[in-house]
Amino acid sequence: MPFIPSRLRAALLATASAALVAATLPAPVPLGIGDPLFPTLGNPGYDVLSYDIGLVYHGKNSEPLDAVTTIQARTTEPLDRINLDFTRGTVRSVAVNGLRADFAVVGEDLVVEPLGPLPAGVPISITVRHTSDPSGDQNSGGWLRTADGLVMANQADAAHRVFPSNDHPADKAYFTFHVTAPKDLTVVANGLPAGRVRQDATTTWTYRTEHPMATELAQVSIGHSAIARRTGPHRLPIRDVVPAADAARLEPWLKKTPGQLEWMERQVGRYPFETYGLLVADEQTGFELETQTLTLFERSVFTDKAYPEWYVESIMVHEMAHHWFGDSVSPQAWSDLWLNEGHASWYEARYAEDHAKKSLVKRMHDAYTRSDAWRAVGGPPARPAAPAPGQKISLFRPVVYDGSALVLYALRQEIGKDAFDLLERSWVRAHRDSNASTADFVRLASSIAGRDLTTFFQGWLYGKKTPPMPGHPDWRSTKQAGHR
Repeated sequence: MPFIPSRLRAALLATASAALVAATLPAPVPLGIGDPLFPTLGNPGYDVLSYDIGLVYHGKNSEPLDAVTTIQARTTEPLDRINLDFTRGTVRSVAVNGLRADFAVVGEDLVVEPLGPLPAGVPISITVRHTSDPSGDQNSGGWLRTADGLVMANQADAAHRVFPSNDHPADKAYFTFHVTAPKDLTVVANGLPAGRVRQDATTTWTYRTEHPMATELAQVSIGHSAIARRTGPHRLPIRDVVPAADAARLEPWLKKTPGQLEWMERQVGRYPFETYGLLVADEQTGFELETQTLTLFERSVFTDKAYPEWYVESIMVHEMAHHWFGDSVSPQAWSDLWLNEGHASWYEARYAEDHAKKSLVKRMHDAYTRSDAWRAVGGPPARPAAPAPGQKISLFRPVVYDGSALVLYALRQEIGKDAFDLLERSWVRAHRDSNASTADFVRLASSIAGRDLTTFFQGWLYGKKTPPMPGHPDWRSTKQAGHR
């Protein structure tokens, strides 16, 4: 038998052991954390701490970007394989803790097989070299092609159409973006600038978040953009990103942001992030999106004269309010979506009442008349019906907007304005930078009210029929209703 050095012998044994483990493992399969609405979304067994995402944009928004995504995580249970959510890109290689790993793409999962089993409670570093393809169906989310570049729209389950991730809001993490683009383009992403390097024909822009973020809230904008800067409350830096040709035209809208922030802070407390601003995209999306620190808006919201000024301002406040409700305090599961959209709709309506004399009571009465019909179509607020296959945006129905703001109005009627205002401030303070569930909200509301509100919430959040409105026994809900 020839002599084999000990180090080589150990390496051969490790390789043989890994091969034996691989031979005994079942075929790779997609996993999920069992979200009631998106059961295959997210992945068990690890907690992501940070993402470092490098992107190279070659100048055409229909061509794949070259990308490297590095994930720092910690295992929460023993793992033979690591599942990541990823689709709409080509995976070139994967490394775990610096060692090349085998991988397979199954459905919308990237299944990674490290050289050996990973015990619980250990740090892991996963580096994926891949492409990120913006040429897919614009209606399914991920990259959106604009007139001059790209933006992201990842809600609810589309971040993994851009980069490998644990794509569920229950696993928030810090983000760093390094984006290389032709030098005549401007790149902006979530968080604050952390460096810019000019090369011959390109510029690499770096941005970093100071607070953890859900994958659905990630944002990168690439285009011929102008950046307008101003200061908000407590010297908060505000930066707006707009098509360069529209900078002057949009300025009357953009300058309203500091006052809107001051109004929101009077309602619920200090703004929870390091910066804020609007990202105005020259693209018809059909929605606005509260991407963290940089809210995505369609250009037409501000340029279409059919929209009254009060309406546009209230929509600006709706998306801003999400930074407290949905971004800072993120849902534990997607069935907790009512906490996001109900609160944003509530403060949208409150702002319209304060600034445009649009009656909150009238709006809530109108919602009440439609509530039973909304529940029949979309389920009750905290148990929404699953979206139709291939129509994930259908999750965002009237019942999670004004139908859920109606729950908050009923709660204020039930416990009184002072207790309600204390609840709102306590909620965003207690769960800042984390996740919270409907059960958490019920417990906190009961504690502040000084009595058990379980029965109250059971009817308002889970009932097929809308309960009687406290203080308004004459209100009736009809069987048929349209969208607001």
